[in-house]
Amino acid sequence: MTNKGLGLAYVFAITNALIIGFSFLFTKNALAAADPLDTLAFRFIASFLVMSIPVLTGHIKLNYRGKPLGSLLVLALLYPTSFFTLQTFGLLHATSAEGGILIALTPVITMVLASLFLREKTNLMQKLSILLSVFGVLFIFIMQGGSIDPTHIGGIVLLLLSGFAISGYNVQSRSLSKQFTPSELSYVMMGFGFVLFLLVSVGKHIATGTMGQFFTPLANGQFVIAVLYLGIMSSLVTSMIANYVLSKIEAAKMSVFSNLSTVVSLAAGAIFLGEEVSLYHVIGAALIIIGVVGANRFGRKQTSASAKNSVSFSK
Repeated sequence: MTNKGLGLAYVFAITNALIIGFSFLFTKNALAAADPLDTLAFRFIASFLVMSIPVLTGHIKLNYRGKPLGSLLVLALLYPTSFFTLQTFGLLHATSAEGGILIALTPVITMVLASLFLREKTNLMQKLSILLSVFGVLFIFIMQGGSIDPTHIGGIVLLLLSGFAISGYNVQSRSLSKQFTPSELSYVMMGFGFVLFLLVSVGKHIATGTMGQFFTPLANGQFVIAVLYLGIMSSLVTSMIANYVLSKIEAAKMSVFSNLSTVVSLAAGAIFLGEEVSLYHVIGAALIIIGVVGANRFGRKQTSASAKNSVSFSK
């Protein structure tokens, strides 16, 4: 890979973290007008319909002929299907702080899965850097009073499984990047989310006799803006970016960038919501950034030959 291609991958990885970091603000606005399932439905309606336009006009070329579609379906089942389903229902039985703590473990889970399925190797300094980044996130949540409540065991298990789902996506996307383009991966992922969450949301309204309320949130301007951001930027664009980055750099390196979203969300909360930033926020953010830089810097000399030995989850 050329230095230009590698540099672009890192720029996209940082951009991905920035978009996700701001998504927390828009999620709060969306959930103020609609429940989680309706929000997910409209989110993926927006993402799938927007991507379908360039596909139908021929500006984005898709070719699935002769390619392992079963493996691609496994990818879509992992993300967005399993990840958002497990996260949504996990947060019903656990706190958002517990969710943040458990999702922070994603880079560690990804590192382990990438080692097992992709034969990706990380050196000692990379491992320490990833752990440092994870500790930075945990430090922030713990200092904010966050902790794991054993009575929330059901929600905790679901949130932990959501971490495995997004880690599995990182590994599976890295494996499939040799056979599919980022657009081909993203279109199936968005389509899967569109069908699933629309059916679940509409089914819920039919069962409760509230179908008339399904479109009510669309009268709220803030909800529409939030859903467009979540659907187009935080779902479609991030999936395209992530799939591209995972075709260029190792899954463990990509995954650790997710912790930068915590830094971005803190900054966004301070700037747009007037939330207080304490010294422990600064310390935690510094640990996260140092960890992300270290995980990628110390592994830069390693080759990507291990990808040749990658094993798809569906095999």
